[in-house]
This record gives sequence, structure tokens and C-alpha cells, in this order.
Amino acid sequence: MKALIIGGTGTISSAVVELLVKKQWEVYVLNRGTGRKTLPSEVKQITVNIDDEKAVSEKLAGLHFDTVCEFIGFVPPQLERDYRLFKGKTNQYIFISSASAYHKPVRSYVITEGTTLANPHWEYSRNKIACEEYLMKLYRDKGFPVTIVRPSHTYDERAIPVGAHGKNGFWQVIKRIKEEKPVIIQGDGSSLWTVTFNTDFAVGFVGLMGNPHAIGEAFHITSDESLTWDQIYETIADALGVKLKPYHVSSDFLAEVGKQYDFEGGLLGDKSCTVVFDNSKLKRIVPEYNAVVSFKEGVRKALDYILAHPECQVEDEEFDKWCDNVIEALEKAKKTLM
Repeated sequence: MKALIIGGTGTISSAVVELLVKKQWEVYVLNRGTGRKTLPSEVKQITVNIDDEKAVSEKLAGLHFDTVCEFIGFVPPQLERDYRLFKGKTNQYIFISSASAYHKPVRSYVITEGTTLANPHWEYSRNKIACEEYLMKLYRDKGFPVTIVRPSHTYDERAIPVGAHGKNGFWQVIKRIKEEKPVIIQGDGSSLWTVTFNTDFAVGFVGLMGNPHAIGEAFHITSDESLTWDQIYETIADALGVKLKPYHVSSDFLAEVGKQYDFEGGLLGDKSCTVVFDNSKLKRIVPEYNAVVSFKEGVRKALDYILAHPECQVEDEEFDKWCDNVIEALEKAKKTLM
């Protein structure tokens, strides 16, 4: 079996590539060659900018794939390009969408693939929805062999899932936990969230590759473990051996005062909403799928790696100060009203 992975070095795609190699697929990876992870030696790398359609077409001349996987497509014009490149050259085209595309605000906390797609809070999600609609029209009208996958919050050893964070990612939040400073948690910390380790995700994803029952269908791939945000942060603090000092702040308030961090999209359009994913559709098609890495185990793997690799510890003094200012302002407001 022959696969083309567009991307191949990200959190999700790197785990997929590694599992495909283990399963002895013939794996091609198409990217610019600037990824943060080294590819397995068995992988055939095609170094080209996917936006250079003429160059890509030349590189792919004479090749046909059982599955093409698009991990870096975000807007419909990119998929229009892919259709021109891959029609007649693949038996299956898998598009990575997003579980954030499911209806926000949520109408039911139990999410199935039949849940309506709508997100007024986040342009990223609306673009993913538009991509899905374009591809499904291609499937219906032209028989293009589409499969859609909607990941939720998926992480690996290089990142730790947190809620509100700054432009440099998760590390400043972890640093605040380590230093036992108050840590902002959106809402009251009781909403449920699902996080999935990338090696688990890869099992479900690879099971869909080359699977005729996946054509024309959409699937989400997540863990079955749901945790409150307080539990997520407490698990991180426990792994660090410190006491968590949670500071709960309304998501609406954070979205208003933190516009530079796009909390309307990231929180109101995603993380502040209680969601529990029903993976039964995936498990019918991929019976071997079972997420086995608990968050307690996954976060310890990630912390071991991150604390041993300073390049993962990207500080964000601006966000740190912003957190202190928000907490100070709210404490003053409390005293004023007492």
C-alpha cells in the first residue's frame, strides 16, 4: 500500500507516518523540508512547496497512491488545488478537518459525526466547514474518494494541553504551575474536555486508510477519557509535584479582555464547551481502535520530554504579565463590591 502525506512532521501527522512505516506501507511525505521532526529513514521525501502547483505536479508525475492525506489544508482554494493535483491519482483522499467545527454553542454535550457543523466564534472552524462542504460536493458530483477526519485536542510529548494561553503556546502556563502562581482556568473549571495522545490517534487514522467503508464518510478520532479542566490542570500539577492554585475566570470576560489571544475562537468556539465524543462509528469501521494512553500517563511523558529539552520551554513574559493584571483587576473588583 502506498500513501502520500502532505505535511508529515506535525503533532498528528508524524505519529501517522511512524505507524505507517511500522505497518510496512510505502510512505511518501510532501513538504518544504523544514519540519521540526526527523522523518524515518524508510520514508521517501518529496521536498516542494505544496502551493507551487506546477512543481508539485512535476514531482508527482507517474505516481499513483492508495491514499493521499492532507494535513495542512485550511481553506477551500487549497483543496481546489489538491483536486486538480490528485484526481485520478489516488483511491482515497483524507482531509484533516477539526472537531471545533461541531455546533457552538453546543446543543448536546454528546458529539457524534451527525452533530451539525456551525461555529460563529472561530473563523478557523468556519473555514474547515467550508472545506468539508466543498469536498463532499466533489464526492457526490464527481465521485472523488473523500474521507473526512475531525481531530479534537491531540497532543504529543512536545506539548501539554492547556486552556487559556499566550501566543507562544503552553509553556508559560506550565511555568506558572511550577512556580505555584495563580493559573487562569476558563469558566469554573467544571466543563468536560477530551485530550488524545497522538499515537492513539494514529491507530484510528491508519485504520481508515485504504478502508473502502471510509469513503464518503466523516469520523472524529478521540480518546474516550473525559476530564474537567480542573482535573486536567490538577493532573499537570501532580506530575510536577506542586500544588495547583486555580483562578477561575469567565470565558466571556477572557474573550473581551484577551482579544490579542483570540479567546473568542479558542475558548468560546472550542475549549470552554463541554464535549464528550461518541467514537462508536470509528470503532465499527476500525475495530482495533482503542485509546490506551491516559492523560495521567501522557502528561508525564510530555513533561519528561519538555523538561529535558529547553527548546520546548518558550517563555512568554507578555502573557505572564497579562495573567497577573487580570487577576489583580478581578481581586480589586471583589474588594470594591464587598
